Order: sequence, then structure tokens, then C-alpha cells
Amino acid sequence: MKYLIAGLGNIGDDYEQTRHNVGFEVLDGISSKENASFKLERHAFKCLVKHRGRSFVLIKPTTFVNKSGTAVNYWLQKEKIKPENLLVIVDDIAIPFGQLRMRAKGQDGGHNGLKHIGQFLGTSEYARLRFGIGSSYSKGMQAEYVLSKWTNEESLHLSERIEHAIKMVYSFGTIGVEKTMSSYNNL
Repeated sequence: MKYLIAGLGNIGDDYEQTRHNVGFEVLDGISSKENASFKLERHAFKCLVKHRGRSFVLIKPTTFVNKSGTAVNYWLQKEKIKPENLLVIVDDIAIPFGQLRMRAKGQDGGHNGLKHIGQFLGTSEYARLRFGIGSSYSKGMQAEYVLSKWTNEESLHLSERIEHAIKMVYSFGTIGVEKTMSSYNNL
């Protein structure tokens, strides 16, 4: 079985360690754990890891968050992976910091990356792992907030929450989205 795991974020030094790049951080955690490395390929940095007999194609799109559909669609087709074996990891301001929620399908919730992916795939029926980043920003400051760096307090707990997200990614590929949701959501 083969899975496409797309962690959303923006490329470039200016965006490293920002809330919007948490999808990249989760995939970096997986590649580090598996002693694998990313290579720049078409529309994404790509890495292949194996876990319990499954192949996980990890991509960090180079198209920026708002244009992620280009990379996701390309790699689904290139790797011949069905949309039901796609998991997209995104930041979510509607969820408190560190909470993780997997869904088998759903709306974009105002997330431009998910919106672009839905437009390219023609469906919202793909799994997504929403990583809560909280909403501690003033009115009209949402863009600045998501593109800002983690606070010292958040940084203290970030690696543990990323580790939890990694377990959810592996679970998605081994026991499926429904069992993963009931086992891991909101822990």
C-alpha cells in the first residue's frame, strides 16, 4: 500500500519555525525518525519512507500553501495514489494550540491550501490532519499570526505534539482514517 502525505507550508528561511509551516515540521520529524532525506523534485521536496510494509510518499510543496493543489495533484498522479490514500497536514487557527484532529473528508474551513487542493482534485473527500495553532491574534492580524514564529511557551510543547502527529500519520496508513480518528483525535 502506498500513501501520499502532504505537509503544507511555505518554502524559504523567512517561513521556518512559523505556525503556517507545521505541516513541514511534521514531515521533517518523520524523515528524521526514518533517517531519510528530502530531495527537490517537481513542485515539492519529496521523501519516501517505509513503515510496517507501507510506503509513505512525503511531500512538502514548493508552491506555497495557497497553491498546494498543484503539487498534491501532480504527486497523486505521478505515484498512482488514490485520493483515499491522501493525507494533508495543515495548521488550523480554529483549534487550540497542540490539539490534533483528523478527518476523513470535509470543507476547507477557510484554509486556502485546502481550498486549492479541493479545486484541483474536484473533491473534498480526502483525509486531513488539522494541527491546532490557536487564535491569539488581534482582529485583522490573522495573516501575520499564522506567519509568525512559535512563542517560547508553544516551543516547549511543540516537539511532543509533533510526535503525536507522526503517530497519527503512521496510524492513518496502518489502521485507516476512521480508527485513527477514534484513537487519537483530541488527545
